[in-house]
Amino acid sequence: MAELKREELAVQQERLMLVRVLLPDEPADSRDPLGELRALARTAGAKVVDEIVAKRPKPHPGLYVGTGKARQIAERCEQNEIDCIIFDNDLSPGQIRELEEITNCKVLDRSELILDIFATHARTRQSRLQVELAQLEYTFPRLTGMWSHLDRHGGGVGTRGPGETQIETDRRLVQKRIGALKEKLGQIDRRKLREVHKRDDVFCVCFVGYTNTGKSTLMNLLTGAGTYVADQLFATLETKTRRWRVGPGQTVLLSDTVGFVRNLPHHLIASFRATLEEAIWADLLIHVADASDPQIKEEIESVDRVLDELGCDRNRELLVLNKIDRINDPTVLTVLQNRFPKALFLSAATGRGADSLTEAVLERARGLPVRVQLEANYRNGKLMHYLARHAQVENESYNDSVACIQAVISTRKLDLLRSFGKDVVILHQTAT
Repeated sequence: MAELKREELAVQQERLMLVRVLLPDEPADSRDPLGELRALARTAGAKVVDEIVAKRPKPHPGLYVGTGKARQIAERCEQNEIDCIIFDNDLSPGQIRELEEITNCKVLDRSELILDIFATHARTRQSRLQVELAQLEYTFPRLTGMWSHLDRHGGGVGTRGPGETQIETDRRLVQKRIGALKEKLGQIDRRKLREVHKRDDVFCVCFVGYTNTGKSTLMNLLTGAGTYVADQLFATLETKTRRWRVGPGQTVLLSDTVGFVRNLPHHLIASFRATLEEAIWADLLIHVADASDPQIKEEIESVDRVLDELGCDRNRELLVLNKIDRINDPTVLTVLQNRFPKALFLSAATGRGADSLTEAVLERARGLPVRVQLEANYRNGKLMHYLARHAQVENESYNDSVACIQAVISTRKLDLLRSFGKDVVILHQTAT
């Protein structure tokens, strides 16, 4: 039986043409329809030489673009010596094959480009497994009885990473590999879950947001961590966690996660679920957005859709608008403040506004104090230690195996106290 082979392919600066087809039900980025795809292409290390934006009432079944537009693309590819065409749309295998025959160029769609970038930025075993799984799951259902779609020689954009190889095997072997990857990632997922439960007494904060909004820069400012920072998309793939001192005797854990983009492929979200577990379990989500980006509203909505898909509690979300140092017109800032009245505004580059964020996190970490009357099993040493450490005990008495306690405790610590189950019973709770 044939085996999955892996090759190291040379990365070259390919000459790209970018194409976007605008459909009637698709909101257009009126200022720059290809702006994000251009940034993605440059992050992949390619050179954008030509761009085409076309409008259609619906995709052409064979070419996605019309026949005339396909011929125009082919002519411009020949004139500009184009190596690769990237569509800002999802294409079928048949459409890719037809376009490649007409243009005599390699053709990729948006999802393949994103997967390629993830492949080049994957540095840990977990992220490499996630990339390989996402690549195989993207490719597998799109191939019908043949693997020529992956049989691309010469390297370049769209052919890198663990899943990039020429697949010379049958569907059963690929399915087996997908199953093995899911099992390995499941083990990582379960291990992370155990780690989360071990730090139940620590307030956990997680950065989420669109890619390249300055999350890593902000993390470095707040924690002094040496997190990798680059002015490109998807500079961070692996979740990084650091301690952040937000007040006297108050330290929280701060995690930085992979950034999102518009129309992030669903299979990619699923594959990177283990990486995004920090967002799911965090006590507070800090949604970092780029205040200087004209598409800020659309980018915030894109992130919120992914958070909903992951099942995150949006009530734990705090919106932060970063990069205000790039806004020269005060009226623009006023418009943003009116549009996002609950947001905090800051600059990770200059530090302006960072104190307000720290104060907001400190307030959330402490929680609102409440006075409770409860019964606790005093034979449970961990429970009694938890009460002694996190509650201000005002009165206590003992009866058989039960300690009757009146104490003041934060709402957050009270929620964690309930995890002791039957060993603790909350009889009464009032605000202080």
